[in-house]
Amino acid sequence: MCVSNRGYPASLEVKKIYRVLPDPDAEKLGLFRIVDESGTDYLYPQRRFGTVELSEELARIVSR
Repeated sequence: MCVSNRGYPASLEVKKIYRVLPDPDAEKLGLFRIVDESGTDYLYPQRRFGTVELSEELARIVSR
């Protein structure tokens, strides 16, 4: 979930849950690969996000 869109107001909405794509190299650098408002994935600082765990049922619904 985005907790701060400072510097990225057109790309990220605060309080919105975004899809994170696996990118171990980026994560080592403190970045998440996020599918943002453009529909494309970009790297953003992890500090801009909080982690939200979804139940299995909700994760299935969201992934459709």
